[in-house]
Formats: sequence, C-alpha cells, structure tokens
Amino acid sequence: MDPSRLPPWKRKRKRGKSRPLSALQIEAARTRAAQAGRRYPNLVDNMWAARNVPRGDGSPPPEDSEQE
Repeated sequence: MDPSRLPPWKRKRKRGKSRPLSALQIEAARTRAAQAGRRYPNLVDNMWAARNVPRGDGSPPPEDSEQE
C-alpha cells in the first residue's frame, strides 16, 4: 500500500531531530480541538498546527513586498 495513503499514526517517522511546537502552535491546536468538541488536541491537531501556524518564536515572517 502507498505510505502516503496510510493514516499518520501508521506511517514511519521521518529521520532527523524533531522540533517541539511553539507556544503559539500549542494554543492553536488547543483551540482547534475545543472547536471540534475535544478536551485536548490529538495528533492530527498537532500536525495541523505544525504545518499551518507560524512558529512565532521571535523571528519576523518573511515579507514579499519591496522596501522603499
């Protein structure tokens, strides 16, 4: 079976060092879980936050506009 079609909990982990979620990402995952009626975030909420929420760890986001 194609590994990309497996659910996340059955896939093999990627090699390399993992990076914990930032405080902003944790809060976004908690909010998403609460909206879905869950008391705490699950793996899917955490994966969503890691992919879609900027880390917000003090580094400015890259800007596409030109500086004048």
